[in-house]
Amino acid sequence: MASKQISVPSPANEDPRTQGDRRYFNRELSWLQFNRRVLAEAANPAYPLLERLRFLSISGNNLDEFFMVRVAGIFGQVQQKIEGTSIDGLSSAQQLPLVAAEADALMAEQQALWRGLRPLIAAEGVAVLGLHDIDERAEAELESFFHEQLFPVITPQALDPSHPFPFIPNLGLSMLFELKRRRDGESVRELIMLPSALPRFFVFADGQRCIPLETVLRHFSQRLFPGFEVIGSALFRIIRDSDIEVEEEAEDLVRYFRTAIKRRRRGQVIRLEAESAIPPELQRLIAHELGGEDAFVIQTDGFLGICDLGQVVDLDRPDLKFAPYTARFPERIREHDGDCFAAIRQKDIVVHHPYESFDVVLAFLNQAAADPDVVAIKQTLYRAGKQGAVIRALCDAAEAGKSVTAVVEIKARFDEEQNLNWAAQLERSGVQVVYGFIELKTHAKISLVVRRENGGIRTYCHFGTGNYHPITARIYTDLSFFTADPAIGRDAAEVFNYVTGYIEPRNLEVLSVSPLNLQGNLFGLIDREIGNARAGLPSGIWAKMNSLSNRAAIDKLYEASQAGVPIRLVVRGVCCLRPGVPGLSETIEVKSVIGRFLEHSRIWAFANGSPLPSREADVYISSADWMSRNFERRVEYALPLRNTTVHAQVLDQVMLANLLDDEQSWILREDGTYVRAVPGDPPFNLHRYFMTNPSLSGRGAALDTAGAVPKLSLQKPA
Repeated sequence: MASKQISVPSPANEDPRTQGDRRYFNRELSWLQFNRRVLAEAANPAYPLLERLRFLSISGNNLDEFFMVRVAGIFGQVQQKIEGTSIDGLSSAQQLPLVAAEADALMAEQQALWRGLRPLIAAEGVAVLGLHDIDERAEAELESFFHEQLFPVITPQALDPSHPFPFIPNLGLSMLFELKRRRDGESVRELIMLPSALPRFFVFADGQRCIPLETVLRHFSQRLFPGFEVIGSALFRIIRDSDIEVEEEAEDLVRYFRTAIKRRRRGQVIRLEAESAIPPELQRLIAHELGGEDAFVIQTDGFLGICDLGQVVDLDRPDLKFAPYTARFPERIREHDGDCFAAIRQKDIVVHHPYESFDVVLAFLNQAAADPDVVAIKQTLYRAGKQGAVIRALCDAAEAGKSVTAVVEIKARFDEEQNLNWAAQLERSGVQVVYGFIELKTHAKISLVVRRENGGIRTYCHFGTGNYHPITARIYTDLSFFTADPAIGRDAAEVFNYVTGYIEPRNLEVLSVSPLNLQGNLFGLIDREIGNARAGLPSGIWAKMNSLSNRAAIDKLYEASQAGVPIRLVVRGVCCLRPGVPGLSETIEVKSVIGRFLEHSRIWAFANGSPLPSREADVYISSADWMSRNFERRVEYALPLRNTTVHAQVLDQVMLANLLDDEQSWILREDGTYVRAVPGDPPFNLHRYFMTNPSLSGRGAALDTAGAVPKLSLQKPA
């Protein structure tokens, strides 16, 4: 695929890495490269302005989480003098300055993009007001807002020996004011924490203009501090270590996590971000009082908390956003009058989200809850979100007298508290709630429904590559697979028994499950391709995932490349594999797709003796990325697709479209930089393709009357 260089900087000074293992890219720097690709979409002139602002906001949120978890982890290793190296051979102490420099550069780019976007959206009538933009019309509204909503909830606090420095929460925004008392000229410092209960921006009545709270406070500073002269002010925010480490000796996992969540709010300060107007002595005071003397400090004259710009995106300006997209409901289900079980009984179905509605998953669960012939439901829950449609269905089923088991993963990062709340609600309805392993996360997305039919029992299953989360299902591209295959049902039951009762399955018929046999079975499939290549037979590997960082998996792909196996990878985020290196990985191509939707599905395809794509290929969907945590520390599944239509949809449509995309794709080069793909004539956009072309397995008889879906080809995109 052709590519061109664009202005996306390469990683920071690589000198320390020359001491490491040059066969691999550093995981943390690779992640920062991924967030650069996200940020680059904010500069994409093909996108509506508020969608560009959305990507800027997302990149800010990503960077915050990166510091809360990844950088915090490395920071802790350095402080505790923990030995060990990253995949590329760098110690934690070597990685920290590299990561900090890259993150600072990324933040500077975010600010530059905001300075460029702000006048563009203002020209369209969406104004983010500054201190000098407040006119008479704005003054009246701000006066009312300040006195009625803002002033009652803020608490100015003097900073002096008689007032202890207050606790500043993670991601909390605070303002420092330098004051001088008029009557005696005495200097006073005041701190105001911006209330988390209020949105960051006040939106004016016209719905088109907004202003940050810190600007409102500056505007009314004389009202806040009567009798004082305001010398200056500065905004700052902190990022704390927010990871939760599970102790294996924890006797009560629920109680442990409730305590750990509270403890996380007071985690060590990792990063201090401040406006450049902050006096150096105040910066040192904040760092000292918050216990963050060793924290990374960055000053900026831009907008702190880039993620909060998402509130501006939410303004009612549809003309500045993507045209709304309405997901289709699979015709196959409609043909059976909405009876999900009848449709699945007839043939396996794959539903491609978000192009096809997540409502079909809810319909499956709601039908199971209401059906008197359903005797049992088993469900894994990793991230269910704040809207409880899935939870409600499970509660309804339990209250109707069915046997309902929910495996709730309370170790799902940043969803721990929500999942604990859902678990309590499920238990109140009579659901048997299981929390799984202490040392493993249950990341597999499986739903199992047991139904009485014709004097016997039939099992229906749903396997997802994404979460049971109705909101993210609108923007994440994922696959939902429905089947009534008895062998798959038996395997799914074994997986649930493994998680709920620690009963290790011995004779899985179809599924591969980590940490038991998934990695070994995957490597066996790669070994078969290696053997075919060496025997002169057609070979090939196509794989799509979110991250690739497991050393053993990368080495196995290197081995396959050296045997001559053509390998094409679509890796959205972290990729530690170095492609295109002569004698090591010259047959490996890696691309990343960043666009309107977040590519999230995991797909593997192996040629199996015939050139890809073909009916003979082995095709799998999975919940697992190729990372050590997915192979070793999580319960995951990989499922082969054997139904002809489903196989064709996933391989010849979904996987092939990802490989063909040249409008949203970035090509990873040998030196670690990513370059945009050069669009062909005509260009091919995989998201646009699926928004306009219904899937195969969900269409049923409609496919016959409407004609075939345009066929994709490696030679010429449709």
